[in-house]
Amino acid sequence: MKYTIVNLVASANLNATLDLYNLAITIPNVEYEPEQFPGAILKLKEPKVSMLLFKNGKVICSGASTEKQIAQAIRKASKLIHEIQKTVKIQKTVKYTVVNLVATANLGQPLDLFQTALKLDNVEYEPEQFPGAILRLSDPKLTLLLFKNGKMICAGAKKESLLRKGLRVTQELVLGKKKKAAKKPAKKGKAKPAKKAVKKKKK
Repeated sequence: MKYTIVNLVASANLNATLDLYNLAITIPNVEYEPEQFPGAILKLKEPKVSMLLFKNGKVICSGASTEKQIAQAIRKASKLIHEIQKTVKIQKTVKYTVVNLVATANLGQPLDLFQTALKLDNVEYEPEQFPGAILRLSDPKLTLLLFKNGKMICAGAKKESLLRKGLRVTQELVLGKKKKAAKKPAKKGKAKPAKKAVKKKKK
């Protein structure tokens, strides 16, 4: 199933104590309101991502659509901060961990969300509150939003391999694709006795 990654969230560490107040008054695109939130928000235009900066040097990057953009954003942020705080080293080799991956996909056919919710225990559907159904998978641990037109939004994966697995599991649960795939090995089993029967006739 084809999918499109729309948001990657990653965490990293600049390995230095950050002076968030000084950064906020020096860098125009940094917002810092400690009464509301303990971290500062750095918004970059290229790549277009948002970064949460914390005093202990931790960084959370969101809004990237590729891992390459994550590395570019962290490197760029370290350069900006280094100009003001020399204790912060420019990240030449960027180390980060993807903590959430959000993607969109399409099942390719309309869904009866009411029937889907009746059939599956792990589906919540309350159309008065939200137009989509919420599917929660345990293996892999993902949350998917299902819509009537067959479109889906998947969140919670930390790797693309887990995303792909989650989409396959969803397809099997919602559309019953697994039953069709199970017919293939059955054909091989029937073919063997057929050969024996032909040999008996020749004798």
